[in-house]
Parts: sequence; structure tokens; C-alpha cells
Amino acid sequence: MEPSTKKEPSAGEREAAGKATLTLTFALRNGRKAGISRAAKVFEVFDTKIYHLESRPAKVSRNTADDLEFFVRCEVPNCEVSSLTNSLKRVAEDVKANQEERAPWFPKKIRDLDNCHHLITKFDPDLDHDHPGYTDAEYRKRRAFIADLAFNFRQGDPLPRVEYTAQETATWREVYQKLSSLYPTHACHQYLEAFHQLEKYCGYQADRIPQLQDVSAFLTERTGFKLRPAAGLLSARDFLASLAFRVFQTTQYIRHSSSPMHSPEPDCCHELLGHVPMLADKEFAQFSQDIGLASLGASDADIEKLSTLYWFTVEFGLCKQNGTIKAYGAGLLSSYGELMYALSKKPQYKPFDTDAMAIQPYQDQSFQPVYFVAEHFEDMKSQLQKYTVKIKKPFTLHYNPFTCNVEVLDSPQKVKEIVTHLKEELKTLCHAFEKLS
Repeated sequence: MEPSTKKEPSAGEREAAGKATLTLTFALRNGRKAGISRAAKVFEVFDTKIYHLESRPAKVSRNTADDLEFFVRCEVPNCEVSSLTNSLKRVAEDVKANQEERAPWFPKKIRDLDNCHHLITKFDPDLDHDHPGYTDAEYRKRRAFIADLAFNFRQGDPLPRVEYTAQETATWREVYQKLSSLYPTHACHQYLEAFHQLEKYCGYQADRIPQLQDVSAFLTERTGFKLRPAAGLLSARDFLASLAFRVFQTTQYIRHSSSPMHSPEPDCCHELLGHVPMLADKEFAQFSQDIGLASLGASDADIEKLSTLYWFTVEFGLCKQNGTIKAYGAGLLSSYGELMYALSKKPQYKPFDTDAMAIQPYQDQSFQPVYFVAEHFEDMKSQLQKYTVKIKKPFTLHYNPFTCNVEVLDSPQKVKEIVTHLKEELKTLCHAFEKLS
């Protein structure tokens, strides 16, 4: 019998329908006669969808011509898995069943990010009594208006522009002037280089809040990262997934004017002053994308560890440069108080260690008691790559920068295509090296 195949539903569709994917092997004695029809009846009774069916003569056979071994990949309702296998054992021999692990849904195309917008309402000014804007009806109305711009955005739309008010610009001015006075002594040189470029070419200044479209164009030219509007604090899985496509989900509202030096949640000061300059650095952009790719299809436990790793690096990371500790984390570079604190003698410093970092408790209400210090960026990337390899998934992924798609490497042909492309690139580099020599 020739192998047969059928189009399979997506993991998300199977999960929604309460289905299990099984790989079954079994043997039928006298299979060419009555055996096949009996086995087929079992699959029919349990409403089984068969995606792959293959048979071959049995290796150990009593009736050489008639004994067959079968390989079946199929889908069956979760509640019927044990019943199906037990029924199959009554008509077949050597029945072995393996239920495939099901990875959580994850975006494979950049437009799938339209579905990655689940918010965490922990710091919502409408719900959090301690939020600085909770009693300010006008501020809450303004926040809702800006959030709607993000909710209505779809991949391919022009990035929404916000006409900021005089009060919002005044808040930005205070934050900008206070923080920029610290950057020369407290920020890492990658940040300083990008920040100066943003001031020169992207309109970064105290009297104007930059627009996402301008900043996104700047980042795309430097590192391929793009900005996408977000309505608020996103779930860890959705936010990290966006990084895999070199997309950074960015809020556009600004913190309440009564608390310019601190915001309980991400706002445009945090994004534009904290994150954007570092995303303009090629090594750091790659580091961020690596975390995003590692998150795709990962278990909830691994997502929690990756988000903690992100917290102690991208948000609150420190590194050594010329014998001095400098900040590269966005949570530090957008908070005057914590930036001062982190580079004082008060906190505890630990060496950069991804395994230790991934399980270290962190503080999202006040200053961090512990910071992890990287020796240099290359060490940071190397350790992260070693960590992500250990994350168990039933597949391997590859990001295609030409299509902005994530490809599941589930066939030798796909792997060969990538190898061929890499060989061509290597030839080009070898020719370039020869000319330079």
C-alpha cells in the first residue's frame, strides 16, 4: 500500500476542538484478507481522521505474503485515545501508540501579530486604585483614546500619529532633561551612540515627543526592527513573540503628570528613551530577537523563565565597559531614581548567568534588590544561545528575513534550502576576504 497523506489542521484548530494527534504502529496477521477491514472499522468507530497511512510486509511473519505492519498518523478526540488503542489491540498485534506533544499556538507570519494583543490589566488606570491617573477622568479618557488607536491597528497600516497636548509634552520635557543629564555617565556606549543619532536624525528633543513612524523608520534602517502600537502591558507570550519578527510593541500614551519620574507600566518615555536606542544596536537587536524566537511554541513554564531572563537583561541589565559598570536595560534608562540606585553601592550585583537569572525573583513595584552584570555583549549573546538550545520543543524554527516569516523545519528539503543559501553567502564572503587580502 502506498503512503497516503491528508491536509492537517493547525495546532490551534486541534487544541480548540479537543483533539489529540497520535502516531500508531501495529501488525496484522493475515492482513491482506480480513485484518485490514477490522482495523479500518476501529478507526471509523472512533471518528478518527487519518493524515498518513503506510504499510509494509512484517519483519517477523508467519504468513510471509499476508502479514503486514502499519504506521498511522491520525487525529482522534482526546477522550477516545485510550478506547481507540484498546480496541485496536483486539484486532491487531504489537500495538504501540505515541501521543504527540502539542505546542501552544504561535505566530508564523508577521501579520499573525494582529492576534498577539492580550493585555495585562495589572496597572490599568481604570482598575488600579494606586495608579497616579486613577482619579483623573480626563487622563483616563485620553488613555482610552490612544489605546483604541493600537486596538484598531493591523499589520500593514501606517503607524498612528498622536498629537500630544501641551501638558503631555511638558511631562516628556521633564523626563527627557532629567534622564539625558545622567546618560553620559551612566549609560553604556552602545546606548549613547544611538541616542546621539536619534537626536541628530530622528527629532529626539526635549520639546517634542517623537512619532512612532519616524522612530520605526530609523530602527528599520539600522537593525531591521519595526515598531507596532500596543494598547498597554501585553502578556509575556505575545510580547516576546513579536520580538521574533523584529517587531517591538510600543505604547504611545505618556505617564501621568503628577508622577513624571516613575510609571507603574510601560509608557512612551519608557519605550522611546529606554528601549529604542538599544534596539538600534545590531548585537542587541539580535539578542532581543533570539529571546523572541526561543519563546515561540515554548511551554508556559519556559515562557515564565524567558520573561524573567528578559527582565534582568533587556529591562534591568548592567554590563562592564572599560572597567566600569554601565546600564543597558530600558527599565533603568527610563527611570531617573532606579538608574541612580542601580549604579550606587546599595544593590547586590551577581555575575551574568542565564540559569540563575531565569529563576531569580524580581520586583516590579520598587527598585531591584539584585542586578546581573554582563562582562560584555558577546558573552551575553553566547550564554543566551546556550540557554535557548535547552528549551525543549518538538520542532526547530528558522526566521526568514526576506518574507518576515517563521518556518518550521519539518523536512530535509527545507533544511537543505537553508544550507544552500548559507553556502552562497559564504562564497560571497570568501570572495570579499580574498579581495581585501
